[in-house]
Amino acid sequence: MSLYDIPLTRLSGEPTTLADYSGRVLLLVNVASKCGLTPQYGALEKLQEEYADRGLTVVGFPCNQFGGQEPGTAEEIEEFCSLTYGVTFPMMSKIEVNGPDRHPVYQVLTETKDAEGEAGDIQWNFEKFLVSRSGDVVARFRPGTTPDDPAVVTAVEAQLG
Repeated sequence: MSLYDIPLTRLSGEPTTLADYSGRVLLLVNVASKCGLTPQYGALEKLQEEYADRGLTVVGFPCNQFGGQEPGTAEEIEEFCSLTYGVTFPMMSKIEVNGPDRHPVYQVLTETKDAEGEAGDIQWNFEKFLVSRSGDVVARFRPGTTPDDPAVVTAVEAQLG
């Protein structure tokens, strides 16, 4: 099954799929509002603003599996992201990224190896996956790698062409 075919729900409750972004480069990120890494929202939004015209879309997937750091409702998450970080990129409904209830999107994503050759479970909030215009997962960046890290920027620019 392609990443584009997996049913998703927007934070607003509307059904969708990643096919809505077919032909764009995607940066898929599991996010949380009450994490030490939460300021990465600002760098994610900056990437979105800087590269959207060239074909990048950041997509956020709220997740409460790491230290209960995303306890809010969809409305609370949306308000926090908008007011605190000016987030304009699409946000999906809260999901699980590890374990028996892992969302199908993350079943695909966690098969991807990081720079050290490690695949498997998501380590923490703000793990990032770069998806090519054709829907292939081409890179994985662990939570400690910020969205403005040269490795991320270089990989995004390479996919944008």
